[in-house]
Amino acid sequence: MDPIAFRLGPLAVHWYGIIIVVAVLVAAYVASLEARRRGQDPDHVWNALLLCLILGIIGARLYHVFSSPRGGMLGWDYYRQNPIAILQIWRGGLAIYGAVAGGILGVYIYARLNKLSFLQWVDIGTPGLILAQAIGRWGNFVNQELYGYPTSLPWGIPIAPPYRIPPYDNLTVYPASTRFHPAFLYESLWNLLGFLLSMYVARRYADRLLNGDVFCLYAIWYPVGRIFVEALRPDAWLIRGVPAAQIFAAIAIVVSGGIILYRHRRTRPPAELPPVEEGLSEE
Repeated sequence: MDPIAFRLGPLAVHWYGIIIVVAVLVAAYVASLEARRRGQDPDHVWNALLLCLILGIIGARLYHVFSSPRGGMLGWDYYRQNPIAILQIWRGGLAIYGAVAGGILGVYIYARLNKLSFLQWVDIGTPGLILAQAIGRWGNFVNQELYGYPTSLPWGIPIAPPYRIPPYDNLTVYPASTRFHPAFLYESLWNLLGFLLSMYVARRYADRLLNGDVFCLYAIWYPVGRIFVEALRPDAWLIRGVPAAQIFAAIAIVVSGGIILYRHRRTRPPAELPPVEEGLSEE
């Protein structure tokens, strides 16, 4: 599939950019519906969108730029020698952990400026966020990135030789007919399930949830899936032999799970005392 959707004169419009824009707009629309359901002004979603988008892209790009992936994939070793390439985001290279961090910062800044509950609005945006991730991963398909190890499974996908990393660019050992795990697809489907789960929990248990719980659920669900996806990637950024994304995922799971348990234990109503039997007096 040609990464370029169409051209407007000298301007090339890439599928990657189109998919990201669609994902962002869908996320904002879902968040506006969630805001209205909670009795909040949905205009805040659209007013905060640009700030969250800018900071999200910056965060996503910086995470990618300062990473050091295996297999000759673009990372810090490349960008420090080619700094102008940092701006070429249409070639791919937006890391979700950085995007989430930047987007959350945008929500925090907007909430503080408008005297809104930060945790409540993070929850409002969470279902749209994970749905946007499910959509955005298809940009990796167009750019032939985020693929896994070779596989004989029927849903394996071909990767053109120019997009392969060593040793899979050796066509003698790995011919053009070689299929690879569609790691992007696994993560996209996991995120779609996470969207459905977050929407269900936010409605089914609305009377029990505290502000911030829906986001903490996301910060457990998504990292669990990411741990498995990273195990399939030959281009993972390793820290002492462990994929960095798995490390960050484990930290997110532990911290978010701990926050949920701690906050709900603090808010649990005190146990009722047993009734005093008739005929007995207290001393």
